[in-house]
Amino acid sequence: MKRPLRERAVFRVAAAAGAALILAWSFGGQMRLGRIDPALALPWLALPALLLAWSQRHDTQPARRRLIVLTLAVIVIAQALLASGLSARPPWLQLGLVACAWLVAAALADALVQWRRGRVPGLLFALLLVAGCFTGSHALLAALYRQPAASGPPATMLTGLPLRWSAGTDLSAMLAEGLNEDPALARLRAEGPLRLVDSLVDHPPPPGGTLVLAHPRALAPQELVAIDTWVRAGGQAVVLADALTGWPMRHPVGDPRNPPVTSLLTPLLDHWGVTLAAPDEADRRAVPADVDGARLTLFSPGRFTRLPQECAAYADRRIARCPIGRGMVWLVGDADLLYAPLWRPQPDRAAHLRQADTMEWLAAHLWAAPQPLLQPLWIRAPAK
Repeated sequence: MKRPLRERAVFRVAAAAGAALILAWSFGGQMRLGRIDPALALPWLALPALLLAWSQRHDTQPARRRLIVLTLAVIVIAQALLASGLSARPPWLQLGLVACAWLVAAALADALVQWRRGRVPGLLFALLLVAGCFTGSHALLAALYRQPAASGPPATMLTGLPLRWSAGTDLSAMLAEGLNEDPALARLRAEGPLRLVDSLVDHPPPPGGTLVLAHPRALAPQELVAIDTWVRAGGQAVVLADALTGWPMRHPVGDPRNPPVTSLLTPLLDHWGVTLAAPDEADRRAVPADVDGARLTLFSPGRFTRLPQECAAYADRRIARCPIGRGMVWLVGDADLLYAPLWRPQPDRAAHLRQADTMEWLAAHLWAAPQPLLQPLWIRAPAK
């Protein structure tokens, strides 16, 4: 008699824990987003908790509690093994959150099943439990993953990308619609103080501020000299230089309102001892790039084939950090980094469902923005 009871207990634990892991992988976003965050299981824990509570509805209270704890142990150990094997960051904080959430969901599910045992109206309360767990967990995770807004001197951006008037097709339509910022620009403004300028000679970065060169149009020699002088004097800069941009063209080919097809910063990069090679035109695809634990998504990026010895290269030389004089420059061989479909969460306010750390990475380097409590555990990109 003892053996069948033990086998049934093992089956119940395996079924509930397996359901939690499968739901997190399939519907929680782990597979779709390329992440192994244990916290993504939170919105789905009520379903396996109800499954376990119903399967042991006739057991004694001590027996039910033992299986709840055993199921928790299986979930935590499995998630810990997956995270340690697939990601570069430890998942301890997320595992603690999952443990607390499971105990709460399992206790509520057990109380509900015992209270409404054998009565059909209990289904309504079960649905309410699942819905409450789902919405409450998503709201909690969005807050825990959201990066706090930064302060400090404004970052100065010079760009040739269509980040303003992004939805307009002609001047009259744009004037009628009003300012319509690209999601990347709107997000950067939400992350910290930012100003867009047309000339660094007339509008240099303020003391302590950071410069962003996002695939700008052709710059006059005095502009290039101003950039080089400012960086060498101790300035910090992020440079997006795309050898072959994939940014959508909203106007006919050759229209100056389109972003430059290729980087026009070659004279500045040459002066810094940097050479950017164009990608194969047939290789037009999204490429994951890991930089110090952050996941960036590039699209057909170029490679820096020549870098000063002092530079640190990342992601197969697609990204580099170089000291220039007393300053520091981050070089990214891709302007499509800012293209919203490559990083934007779905839905937009769900910070915990983001596809990349692009905006968080930029905010950290533009304003030294504080880190959120929870960060994505990205599945390591395959080595090149």
